[in-house]
Amino acid sequence: MGFEDLIRAVGGGGITLILLALFIVLCIYKGVVIVSQSEKHVVERFGRLRAVLGPGINFIVPFLDRVAHRISILERQLPNASQDAITADNVLVQVETSVFYRIIEPERTVYRIRDVDAAIATTVAGIVRAEIGKMELDDVQANRAQLIGTIKIAVEEAVDDWGIEVTRAEILDVNLDQATREAMLQQLNAERERRAQVTRAEGEKRAIELNADAELYAAEQAAKARRVEADAEAYATGVVAQAIQANGLEAAQYQVALKQVEAFSALGAGEGQQTLVVPAQAIEAFGDAFKMLRGRA
Repeated sequence: MGFEDLIRAVGGGGITLILLALFIVLCIYKGVVIVSQSEKHVVERFGRLRAVLGPGINFIVPFLDRVAHRISILERQLPNASQDAITADNVLVQVETSVFYRIIEPERTVYRIRDVDAAIATTVAGIVRAEIGKMELDDVQANRAQLIGTIKIAVEEAVDDWGIEVTRAEILDVNLDQATREAMLQQLNAERERRAQVTRAEGEKRAIELNADAELYAAEQAAKARRVEADAEAYATGVVAQAIQANGLEAAQYQVALKQVEAFSALGAGEGQQTLVVPAQAIEAFGDAFKMLRGRA
């Protein structure tokens, strides 16, 4: 059966119904838009913005509205960019940066900027040069986190009209030219040598101080010993003086005679046989001592 036979069999009314059914199916196909979770669709009507469709099932007017742009709202990363900058102390550095962003208002991104990636890259390069130009090289190295935060805020303000949210801005590396590296290496070596000299000088100074403290301590201890000896001698002398004052000259003679007797007794008690030659004065001293002992007894 050919197409003409099919038309004759269906008749004019049947063709109309078929065309109507096809039209309804086409309208449903054109009027129902399913948007995925990671996208937003920009709908235009006769070339003008009509609506922004979010995730899920959406309905538009068939043949009047059309999906002009399908925009991914996932986070994106710009290619790593490298740009030259001059610090406040006139040092040329090469800064490598990376920026992450996502589109939150597709209608602004579509109708206000043509190449969003290139625009953000250019904006970041200018801001990085401006911020590094305010800082010295040492501050750039030491305050990298603060610099990253400042750059992120500046980029967010610059791209706010484009419907973009900057999620992260990173400074991956700060490179120096060869001449600057060599100069910094020489400065670093000189600083290390200076610190080593200071450390050695402080060690020598400390050793001298400790040695002086030790000598001072020894002198103080020696002086204390001499003072103790002097106090002991003074005490002994005072005791003898008090005894003489209390007992007169006899007490002194008694002590001298007693010491002489003890000395000769110790000499005679030595090993072997000794022959002692005692002067007559010593015999008299012994006699005096014995008299005194008997008198005291």
